[in-house]
Amino acid sequence: MAKAKDAKCSSDNVTKRKNYISWDEYFMGVALLSAHRSKDPNTQLGACIVSPQKKIMGVGYNGFPSGCSDDVLPWAREGPFLETKYAYVCHAELNAIMNSRDTNLKGCVIYIGLFPCNECAKLIIQSGINEVVYLSDKYAQVDAFKAGRKLLETAGVKMRQLIIPKKSITIDFSIPEMTLGTLTRRKKL
Repeated sequence: MAKAKDAKCSSDNVTKRKNYISWDEYFMGVALLSAHRSKDPNTQLGACIVSPQKKIMGVGYNGFPSGCSDDVLPWAREGPFLETKYAYVCHAELNAIMNSRDTNLKGCVIYIGLFPCNECAKLIIQSGINEVVYLSDKYAQVDAFKAGRKLLETAGVKMRQLIIPKKSITIDFSIPEMTLGTLTRRKKL
């Protein structure tokens, strides 16, 4: 068995590619890509829940509840409460939990762009998620986010800010040439 692990894939001594992204970058990338589905003109956030086996359990982004038209409810940030988005928007964390493929999220990790508020922290704790990985904590001095941190700390949920050296990843929607070449070679065999 040990020899099989050491064996090269081909006589060309081709090795695996070295510039692939880490699991953290991958799952945060899924969360950030999900954020692009948000209709919110000011804030676009996404979340990705991952099992201990590195399987995606659920994704979500901030937006109005299912069945509520994006064209009827307000997107304003300021004004009387009922005339702002804050009375109606579901956060990305809530949507990811509600969209999860399993009700048991014990031991899972949630990747999110922004540190969670107190309401999302409650949901994270109640769902059994035991780690929060986030990019930004820009509202650290706001009471709702202070309360979120206090709740997560009290519940023993691990919190980790992800520092990614890469600032961007390009998504190319064309089919990679290597895949086409591989398919062509297989047809000839």
